[in-house]
Amino acid sequence: MTNSDPWRVPVTDLLSRIGAQRAVEISAPAGELGTGAATVSDGTPVELEVLLERVPEGIVARGRVHATWRAECSRCLAPATGEITVGVDELFEREPVPGETYPLTAEALDLEPLVRDAIVLELPGAPLCRDDCAGLCAVCGVDHNLVTCDCTVDESDPRWAALGSLEL
Repeated sequence: MTNSDPWRVPVTDLLSRIGAQRAVEISAPAGELGTGAATVSDGTPVELEVLLERVPEGIVARGRVHATWRAECSRCLAPATGEITVGVDELFEREPVPGETYPLTAEALDLEPLVRDAIVLELPGAPLCRDDCAGLCAVCGVDHNLVTCDCTVDESDPRWAALGSLEL
């Protein structure tokens, strides 16, 4: 019998004995993952390396998830890419606590929700093309990474203008 879902791992052998362990390595797409700012594309492989261990409560998955993300730079709108590696240490149990543990069936673990949660929580909220990105000019819109403009930006906020006349 072939397993068509690479994220679904048989665990009947682990359930027979507390302390039983097995290393699992998976490299497969996990669907479109993202927060709006940064995404892991649908066809991009996500790598998972975990050690599954049978414990009295169920099965613990310990290891790491690795993925490559892409986005638009939040300062200059140029393409941005990066890699994330996330440590995971999660419990799969027969009666999972919503938001805290994952479901365990008698036949297999579905590791995709664990991978999705780990990646989405680690994706950058404001991705940058590079750490020193200068961004776009707020007046004329030129990319300050490529050229310098002579625009002056008035940084004062008119809502606070009345406080400027106070003498303290």
